Formats: sequence, structure tokens, C-alpha cells
Amino acid sequence: MATILLAGVDVFFRGKLEGLLPDHHLTTTDSVDPPELVICDVARIDPEEVADAYPDIPILGFTNHTDTAGLRAAHAAGFDHVLAKSALQDQIGDLVAELTSSLE
Repeated sequence: MATILLAGVDVFFRGKLEGLLPDHHLTTTDSVDPPELVICDVARIDPEEVADAYPDIPILGFTNHTDTAGLRAAHAAGFDHVLAKSALQDQIGDLVAELTSSLE
């Protein structure tokens, strides 16, 4: 079980992520638990700020597939994975397992 920080994720999508990742502890930026993975909505946060705040933590970013500027900004900030929100729902389990595999 990994502690996953959700940055800029709205309440509705957080509910979806909780359903897709039932074995993990999802937190927000006001939590005192240190994250082992950060998942963020690139459309709602500044990718550079997230990358600067969590330099040693894997970061998974997502946004709408039409937000090419956001996708590029997240790649430029050094996110480990960046993908369209629609693809995230299909791939989230595998990506979280990959990005947290060193914890086991």
C-alpha cells in the first residue's frame, strides 16, 4: 500500500481514483503523511511547482487530451508519466504499481 498525494484533483475524480486504487492511501496537500507517489491534474496546478516541491517522489500527471500545452509543461517539468485523463483511468493500476515498485 502506497501513500499517494493528489494535487489539484477535484473531488469527483478523487472518488474515481479511490475506486480504482482501493489498496492505497490517498491524501491531499494538507496531510502530514509523506507521499510515495504524487498524482496531479496538470490543468489545475503548476507542473514546475509540483516538481520542485517533490523532487525525489515519482509524479504522475494527467490532463484533458486537448491540453497539449499542459502535457508539454508536465513533461518539461520532469514528471515520470504524463497522459490524457481518459487513458489514466485504464492505466492507473499498472502505472501506480510501476512507480511504487521500489517500495515493496
